[in-house]
Amino acid sequence: ATNECWLILQKLLEAPVPEENLPATLATIRQQGALVRGATVGTMLRNDGYNFLRLGQFIERADNTARILDVKYYLLLPSVALVGSRLDIVQWETILRSVSAQRSYRWLNGSDISPISIANYLILHRQMPRSLAFCYSKIADNLRHLEMDYGQRAASHELVEEICDSFIDQPIERIFEQGLHEFITSSLADNLSLAAQIESDYNFLDIA
Repeated sequence: ATNECWLILQKLLEAPVPEENLPATLATIRQQGALVRGATVGTMLRNDGYNFLRLGQFIERADNTARILDVKYYLLLPSVALVGSRLDIVQWETILRSVSAQRSYRWLNGSDISPISIANYLILHRQMPRSLAFCYSKIADNLRHLEMDYGQRAASHELVEEICDSFIDQPIERIFEQGLHEFITSSLADNLSLAAQIESDYNFLDIA
């Protein structure tokens, strides 16, 4: 599945993509990515290789979700005066679509499209697979599996617990009071630190 994905995308992207072909190109990228993930989850032995692969997936996913939220907060809205306007709502809906969350959000929240509700969904909802809370719960799970596999606990295990404790159980209102941008900046820094600690704990630096 990985090799097929590489070959298809290499051919698909060997030249600039015309604007009219962009939707089909993006659909192919999504489909090939889904095939790789499906083959991985459905067939791979649950050993340390699988756990490292999943760690990379959820660290990257948490980083991407945080960055998408930050882009909305600072770049998409042209004026503070438009907060709460139809343009603001449309842009928040775009954020949901960009993380494949619009359908599930609507199923849970109906027509309630508000910045605080969407931010709560993408940061704290533990059943939403692209939320920060979900990603970190999976990172913690995979690190626990590595702890059992290797029979020892590393600094990254302590660090992921500290990160989880710092935000998962707090209400979204508190995050907004402290500043959404400040929270996201801190989350990105924590994510980078955790990735570096895992790299150090499991000697990935020696591979290079």
